[in-house]
Amino acid sequence: MSQITTQPNENGAEENSILPSDPSRRFWVTTACAVGGVAGVATAVPFVGSFAPSAKARAAGAPVEVDISTLAPGEMRTVEWRGNPIWILHRTEAQLAALKTIDNELADPQSDRPGFTPEYAKNEYRSRRPEIFVCIGICTHLGCSPTPRLDSGAQPGVPSSWTGGFLCPCHGSTFDLAGRVFTNKPAPDNLEIPPYEFSADGTRVIIGVDENNKA
Repeated sequence: MSQITTQPNENGAEENSILPSDPSRRFWVTTACAVGGVAGVATAVPFVGSFAPSAKARAAGAPVEVDISTLAPGEMRTVEWRGNPIWILHRTEAQLAALKTIDNELADPQSDRPGFTPEYAKNEYRSRRPEIFVCIGICTHLGCSPTPRLDSGAQPGVPSSWTGGFLCPCHGSTFDLAGRVFTNKPAPDNLEIPPYEFSADGTRVIIGVDENNKA
């Protein structure tokens, strides 16, 4: 499983660069990681170009359009919107099945708390399409960016019963692959779902627009 991070330059042009990994802090703007293999080893990966707006437009909150036609099951891509990391994860069938087995371990399994989940994502997958998960990659505790732990099984910082998800390196909050926070963790809420919709042909995600937020 892998994570790809996209970053345009000041003029909106595509750039490729390699940034160092820093799993202890996970400040997303300066760090990119790939989660792969059974051990979930983090490695630096190159940036790739996308159809992103210029830095000025991005800061102003312009919608960000992301091509997901090549996003394979198990892969996650990160883009920027309004200065925040947006995660786009293509969940596998096994990952979707695991979401249904852990409700009793979650603080808000139905996403009932207001302000973090739009109506179209108030379902067991917290998404418009079951396999494509979109969320803001910022912990709801103190604003750190969690580390992807997409593989199941024992890994540093998570239990042996782990079914895949995200681990905040700052204070240990854990979230499942729908961004739902586990019980007895510092984070008070699930990861926030941004406004988004799919293109008519389903090959792109448009971050920043939905039924109640139009460009």
